[in-house]
Amino acid sequence: MVDQVASDGDDPGEALPALLGASDLRSIAERWGIRPTKQWGQNFVVDANTVRRIVRLAGVLPGDVVLEVGPGLGSLTLGLLASGARVEAVEIDPVLAQALPDTVGSLRPEWLERLEVIAADALRIDELPIPPTALVANLPYNVAVPVVLHLLAAFPSLRSGLVMVQAEVADRLVAPPGSRVYGVPSVKLAWFARAERAGSVPAGVFWPVPRVESGLVSFTRHDPPRTPATRAEVFTVIDAAFAQRRKTLRAALAGWAGSAADAERILRAAGVDPGARGESLDVSAFARIAGARALV
Repeated sequence: MVDQVASDGDDPGEALPALLGASDLRSIAERWGIRPTKQWGQNFVVDANTVRRIVRLAGVLPGDVVLEVGPGLGSLTLGLLASGARVEAVEIDPVLAQALPDTVGSLRPEWLERLEVIAADALRIDELPIPPTALVANLPYNVAVPVVLHLLAAFPSLRSGLVMVQAEVADRLVAPPGSRVYGVPSVKLAWFARAERAGSVPAGVFWPVPRVESGLVSFTRHDPPRTPATRAEVFTVIDAAFAQRRKTLRAALAGWAGSAADAERILRAAGVDPGARGESLDVSAFARIAGARALV
């Protein structure tokens, strides 16, 4: 279901306590000497209704362990804590990581026992104090895809998630085979989970205001396709197929297979037309191709 994220004045749903508005966030930033930087893709959500909508769409419940990447000034963090969930917030900016517990403690000190702040790069973490059950995050545009894929691989306990990303990235993540924007992000996310567009987010709910619109992507983990190949082997095939997406698979996979003739034999063994292009295949077909390599 696609749901337009609200701005002030839209249906806010049930009010949540201790959410931050634009003036609150600017006051926190001034107190800590924080200026949003392009280096880390910092665009902070300043609209409380947007936070309410994200928490609702994510379906976060008391007892959930939510992994939040890039909590920034804490607007979404507070919304997640208000739901009763435990939050493990991974923040690469050391000043923001230091400021977040102070912000939560000043508003709702009783929530601090359910907050763990990890000052780290989300692309490098592979363990957390408690295995997370859900990923809910406003992700920097330049690293959104690798962050989502890394976290799904590193934390099998993640069963669901809702991420806010650039609208074009959202479209790529959920694109079906044959779509104009179907590509490597679409197939690799499909290995881990079923994903769908869950909403649109106007630029005006951020500070600073980005030049692009954002979108929400929800996902639910499922079992990967059955194959004797490893995930890494399947992903290598995906990368090769889309590196030259205008070429047929026979040609695009020649380097991976050893020759065009070898690629054709593998593709036929996998039940895939050698004249097809990568954009027409789903993740199961790529898994069959990787698995067939050992058979020919």
